[in-house]
Amino acid sequence: MRAIMIQGTASSAGKSLIVAGLCRLAARRGLAVTPFKPQNMSNNAAACPGGGEIGRAQALQARAAGVPARPDLNPVLIKPQSDRTAQLIVRGEPYGLLEPGDYVGDRGGLLDVVIDSFNGLVATHDLVIVEGAGSPAETNLRKHDIANMGFARRAGVPVCIVGDIDRGGVIASLVGTHAVLDPADAAMVAGFMINKFRGARPIFEPGVELIERRTGWKCYGVVPWIAAAARLPSEDAVALPESVGATARSSGDRGPFRVAVPLLGRIANHDDLDPLLAEPGVECLLVPPGRSIPRDVDLILLPGTKSTIGDLDFCMEQGWDHDIIAHARGGGRVFGICGGMQMLGRTVHDPNGVDGPARSVAGFGLLDIETIMADTKIVREAAGRCALSGSPVHGYEIHNGRVTGPDLGRPLLHITHGPDGAQSPNGRVGGVHLHGLFASDEYRRSWLARLGVAADPDLDIGTMVEEALDEVASALDEALDVDALLSASPTPRWRPR
Repeated sequence: MRAIMIQGTASSAGKSLIVAGLCRLAARRGLAVTPFKPQNMSNNAAACPGGGEIGRAQALQARAAGVPARPDLNPVLIKPQSDRTAQLIVRGEPYGLLEPGDYVGDRGGLLDVVIDSFNGLVATHDLVIVEGAGSPAETNLRKHDIANMGFARRAGVPVCIVGDIDRGGVIASLVGTHAVLDPADAAMVAGFMINKFRGARPIFEPGVELIERRTGWKCYGVVPWIAAAARLPSEDAVALPESVGATARSSGDRGPFRVAVPLLGRIANHDDLDPLLAEPGVECLLVPPGRSIPRDVDLILLPGTKSTIGDLDFCMEQGWDHDIIAHARGGGRVFGICGGMQMLGRTVHDPNGVDGPARSVAGFGLLDIETIMADTKIVREAAGRCALSGSPVHGYEIHNGRVTGPDLGRPLLHITHGPDGAQSPNGRVGGVHLHGLFASDEYRRSWLARLGVAADPDLDIGTMVEEALDEVASALDEALDVDALLSASPTPRWRPR
């Protein structure tokens, strides 16, 4: 068996990116490599070609490795649904709801599932690169852990810990992680790396030496700040920046086409926005809670959500319902994706409590549609054509709601399983269930053209992602002792320094 596990001193230390880069690097070396994440907590999910869903970060890592996305790459996925509940996905399929106490409850059965998936990957690949979750220093969660040291110990996989120097305090983070780990857990750590470094490496050399001296762990390298990472989708919504450039236009200045995106409380699959963010003629204003949606935007885009009803409540708490309705009534354009489209309808019904307590909630009333939450979730890839331009589209569906109503008679897409989407009679309000459609270059250009925006004719999202993965892999190859990292073994003994 050959496997290495990448853990971090904290969430967002860069584990997902490091794993993606190492997968691409190993694939370039001719290894049959695959990513693996025992447990993920994210509302950013991907539909696998053969069915089921996994974290989108693992789908990107699979792409880097040149293998298809499949449920075994992320056997346990937890999708927060409200402040007190989350949906548990096991091997790609809904398994039930988790209450707060369930997060730290007995997960022995889930660890068996995780190990079974891992063993299957080990048997069919030269190398498995495993990503941890959060931090192993969260010792209050250690007893039932399946995501970090609980997995590493059970599977016998050596660990490399990533420290994020951009946050500050990286020396204390790594030394502190060593200090709080159980000695047997600390013995699984083969070494560490520093991530997101800016500046001259020699200046930080004393820091590396101190960490090595205090922990007994080997430093595999100092990874610089990699600009190409910005061209790859982030795993978590917390990585999204706040609203940018939301100042009023000067008189007579059209400027770029401005799209306002309210950052919903349970925003899901936010990488739908990435292709628009890459368009030079489009300015996306990401509006955080507590701020109103700017009045002078050209379009309001409602993204996907894990909880349509919950985020309807959230929008009303923020006063965004007034902003959105006023924008539409004033002749502005509104577009929704998946749960965002459902929110634009007249009513959302949840008779069986799929999305929380059983109830019906009024939507924004901008589309003549109604949504009924169903017990069976739709998870599938889909392809087809735009109903307006004929442009090809490819994406995926992940949703519970079943939609009916007159505005469905004006679909925006014709895809694998039939028509998708709805639009108002004047065509200024619309939406679709299909995620990922803006990554279809021809569709995105035609969609923007209908809005009066000249898209970048040379922007190819697929090529952009591939080139970014290659740049990340090359940066890791230069910064790390990759041969040592990929042949790492657990520390033979633990010695306090």
